Amino acid sequence: MSAPKPSASTGRYSVFAIAREAMRLHTGWKRAWTSPTPKKKYQVIIVGAGGHGLATAYYLGRNFGITDVAVIEKGWLGGGNTGRNTTIIRSNYLQDPSAAIYDKALKLYENLSQDLNYNVMFSPRGLLMLAQTEHEVRGYKRTVYANQLQGVATEWISPKRIKDILPIINIEGPRYPVLGGLYQERGGTARHDAVAWGYARACSAMGMDIIQNCEVNGIETANGQVVAVNTGKGRIECDKLALVVAGHSSVLAEMAGFRLPIESLALQALVSEPIKPCCDLVIMANTVHGYLSQSDKGEMVIGGGTDGFNNYTQRGSWHHVEETVRALIETFPMLSRLKMLRQWGGIVDMTGDRSPILSTTPVGNIFVNCGWGTGGFKAIPGSGWAMADLIARGQPGPLAAEFGLNRFAEGRFIDESVAAGVAH
Repeated sequence: MSAPKPSASTGRYSVFAIAREAMRLHTGWKRAWTSPTPKKKYQVIIVGAGGHGLATAYYLGRNFGITDVAVIEKGWLGGGNTGRNTTIIRSNYLQDPSAAIYDKALKLYENLSQDLNYNVMFSPRGLLMLAQTEHEVRGYKRTVYANQLQGVATEWISPKRIKDILPIINIEGPRYPVLGGLYQERGGTARHDAVAWGYARACSAMGMDIIQNCEVNGIETANGQVVAVNTGKGRIECDKLALVVAGHSSVLAEMAGFRLPIESLALQALVSEPIKPCCDLVIMANTVHGYLSQSDKGEMVIGGGTDGFNNYTQRGSWHHVEETVRALIETFPMLSRLKMLRQWGGIVDMTGDRSPILSTTPVGNIFVNCGWGTGGFKAIPGSGWAMADLIARGQPGPLAAEFGLNRFAEGRFIDESVAAGVAH
């Protein structure tokens, strides 16, 4: 007789639960989510158990009562870009559609730990985008004015104030002195793994199936409609299918018989050895091409731009590390004394206008969420909210309306190449 499968946790985490489990040597904790065998059919299948896919499933259940959902993942939950980013959260984008969806995400992040009953470690420490050329000064001041019209709180601050809030900075750099900055006090970071785990636990508690190690190798259609997906764990039928797989979106789209206007590139990041607290906000230095924050463990988290060629590697390349660190040392000389602890890469999906795609597709009841480039983590709650609305209703709501595939054919680009900064 086989052992019973462990059930997922449906109780609330609290100080009282911790005290109770401490009294019984922590033997009563249940799994945060189950690992079930796939059913033969689901109302909705979401491919991709990263932050965007799990958030989509969660808001389908919470906002629309749709819980006959499978989230399938070829690897492990959160093992793609969700676990391979630098955790930056902000909403100070230039174009109205971008500001709307990113600010929705930021507002959801602000209460996400309470909503999910899971500590995602959201830290609104503030985010500063340095202006080190006159061109950036004009561009960021324009963004401040746009943000004021959009109701997004940002401000332009002087070099003196920057030095006051960030003593480690060299504002009189030899090539690029700091001329000011675009500051969003509400911006910050969150724990990337915790975001995925919190959404996964909430989805499992609603009865959804999260199926890991289940790679999709084919998509079946009939009469222009999706019918099923073929996976490493068998054929699974569905009424609706959502593709939420970041850099591999074009691969799955090809299985379904259509193409996407994206290219896949590696984005790299690294962390230093841990040091004492010295940087309590997130810094983006776009002219020298790098960004910087300090983790709770004291590591300096450093990132830069994407590779200059299309690829699917998650290893990264040494020349990018060298270029990014060399550039940041001009503005943050203290970095020159640190040793690198580890580096990694993620596969990002870039559109021509550096804005995402949340859209119906040429195949009926197949929906796609991709094109977030290197800014996907900050958008997770807003993306999931908008994508759930799109799947449930079959047409985009106000947050997703401007991000359809048809904008590329119609020339309605949402150009965020400047506000995206360091590919961000």
